[in-house]
Amino acid sequence: MPQGKPEYVPDDGLTTRQRRNRPLVIVHTGPGKGKSTAAFGLALRAWNQGWPIGVFQFVKSAKWRIGEETALRVLGDSAEGGTVTWNKMGEGWSWIQRPGSEADHAADAREGWEQIKRDLAAETYRLYVLDEFTYPMKWGWVDVEDVIAALRDRPGNQHVVITGRDADPRLVGFADLVTEMGKVKHPMDQGQKGQKGIEW
Repeated sequence: MPQGKPEYVPDDGLTTRQRRNRPLVIVHTGPGKGKSTAAFGLALRAWNQGWPIGVFQFVKSAKWRIGEETALRVLGDSAEGGTVTWNKMGEGWSWIQRPGSEADHAADAREGWEQIKRDLAAETYRLYVLDEFTYPMKWGWVDVEDVIAALRDRPGNQHVVITGRDADPRLVGFADLVTEMGKVKHPMDQGQKGQKGIEW
């Protein structure tokens, strides 16, 4: 897109400003590293604009302390930009499978999604980061068609970014912006585990 100009302008009756300010559904998917990192980068931009931000983590354990959470909480409390609300919805489901606990995780995921729907209806946030939300959909814990319907019908000017591998093709087809992170090389291929400052 040379000089930031779109290659195609639809005949949709919208002005350039109206089209530019449409609320977006963004999906970061694929096997490569950086999906959540990119979503939290968007959250930094939203914070700078003074937008209220809601982060909903669906897979990472409530016990994990990730750097983005600490940084965004401090920024949200600073009264310099937007507010930040951080919600953790699980115990690390995709990485730590505990026997007999799947039903509890599924119920937690469904309740997390119900809370997001309530927040969308109330226009609680301007940016929603639904981190690792592709997994509850993939596992059948949250209905993809319900997600699409709620996002399609959301009121106001609410942007939603969803991260995680294996995004459902229906979600990909519905979204406004989809980025697939591809892995070319990763230290784990050489037996190196995640490290501070890089993974968290």
